[in-house]
Amino acid sequence: MAALVDRYGPMVLRRCRRLLRNPDEALDACQDVFVRVIERRERLDGRYPSSLLYTIATNVCLNRIRDRARRAESSGESRLDEIAREDSAGADSDARLTLDWLFTRHPASIRTIAVLHYVDGLTLEQVAAHTGLSVSGVRTRLKRLRRSVTGLV
Repeated sequence: MAALVDRYGPMVLRRCRRLLRNPDEALDACQDVFVRVIERRERLDGRYPSSLLYTIATNVCLNRIRDRARRAESSGESRLDEIAREDSAGADSDARLTLDWLFTRHPASIRTIAVLHYVDGLTLEQVAAHTGLSVSGVRTRLKRLRRSVTGLV
């Protein structure tokens, strides 16, 4: 396990920082990734550790983002407080609200695919390799997501 952490830890931490945009939370998420690997080591296929760790890191971070939004809703925190704490005003807030609304209506797999393709800039083939889906499956899920966005406009 120490060899995995030494070799792939920086990659996992970069991924967590990019998605969470909070250094402390990214460090916690990075640790969670390796805890999950330890907990599930019997069931995991270790042939491609970088892809496996990258995917686990993406899922851990997306779950944290979703949980953060749920906690904010359940604690009665107002949307105005969230907007006031944003680094940049206006368009980012609107975009964030739209994405939150959109992603609550789709399964986590589509969120993962969208982040890999649109945020990280991976090709459909690369996304398919990371997720274990076919290119056609990735394309279909992205079309479904785009149709939802088109319905908003």
